[in-house]
Amino acid sequence: MTGHRSRLRLAVVGFGAIGQALAQELAGDGRVHLAQVIVSPASLAAAQVACVALAPEVRVASTLDLRPGQRPDLVVECAGHTAVLAHVVPALQAGVPCAMASVGALHDADLLARLEAAAREGGTRLQLVSGAIGAIDALAAARFGGLDEVVYVGRKPPLSWAGTPAEQAFDLARLVAPQAIFRGSAREAARQFPKNANVAATVSLAGLGLDRTLVELVADPGVARNVHTIIARGAFGRLELQMENLPLAANPKTSALTVYSLVRAVRNALPGIAI
Repeated sequence: MTGHRSRLRLAVVGFGAIGQALAQELAGDGRVHLAQVIVSPASLAAAQVACVALAPEVRVASTLDLRPGQRPDLVVECAGHTAVLAHVVPALQAGVPCAMASVGALHDADLLARLEAAAREGGTRLQLVSGAIGAIDALAAARFGGLDEVVYVGRKPPLSWAGTPAEQAFDLARLVAPQAIFRGSAREAARQFPKNANVAATVSLAGLGLDRTLVELVADPGVARNVHTIIARGAFGRLELQMENLPLAANPKTSALTVYSLVRAVRNALPGIAI
């Protein structure tokens, strides 16, 4: 954030349920100015309508304005995997720091390499937000001492897996007992379940990597919430975390904590003490 401005100029890429909830959470913070909302051309009209109440002065467009005097101080991505290459890479190349929610996109090694190169070129940083999971700080620290094993288990109500490969393999509506719908590496989980892969990818990138992190995805008729479990062992000792997340009201497939993690990323970009 430049010294002569009193407010952080924020650009949000994606203005669906997460982007709008983020704007609502930040609306009362006078230190943050929502300057740009970036959506696909097909979503421009809907985003303009949504911004009337939330941020009437915002620029709604399909590309970031990165010109001097207009460029944001921070770009927050919450639009899905395809937006990462289109918007996050150019922002990083221009030297604008970014916070990224669609971590599952990084199962693509080429995209990960492009993001790393773009951040180096721009001399800036890409933050991968923790999203719906916790203990990422502990896991990332433990990696430096040596990790032997990291396992992530994602457990959701059966119909939450509708629209995924599980729908072809199982009659989700008729399950009466927990059913493992996937076991394998985090990279393969992200490839097969791209809309459900952000937590698995975040855990793996913090710890042993996409190929050495074990993932189990479960359709469980006995749960009403999304349940995330991390188990890790290494030189530090043993870690086990279980979280039961309430869904975002506007999008039950997304945990409300995902929005709060983005709020934290924005507020940690402000002058002051960050934790």
